[in-house]
Amino acid sequence: MEKEALVAAARKMVAAPSCYAGLKAAGEAWIAAVGTEQEAGAAKALKVQLDDCVGDIDGFIAFAGSPTGEQVLGGHEAAQGAVAAAKKAKAAGTKYCICDACTNGGVLLDHEADWLK
Repeated sequence: MEKEALVAAARKMVAAPSCYAGLKAAGEAWIAAVGTEQEAGAAKALKVQLDDCVGDIDGFIAFAGSPTGEQVLGGHEAAQGAVAAAKKAKAAGTKYCICDACTNGGVLLDHEADWLK
């Protein structure tokens, strides 16, 4: 995957309200380091955060269907809508949580050979 597309995915990831602070910081540092001598180190730090923070689709389905998920997602109806959307995405082959942070972080994970060197 082209580096520009990967940087675009990283920008979407860090802009997502669901992006954890550590992942956001690592993503911003990598974006700033692309094309510099610091890129390799920033990429390694980003990979650690991606591995720690990007959730899988089954984990999201379980979370959204839980009482905590209902509370975080804005109530029972919103959570059930999220569960339905996630199950539909899973059936279509999605392997990561469907939030913007995980979706775009998943792009980076799926193409790590193109940016992690």
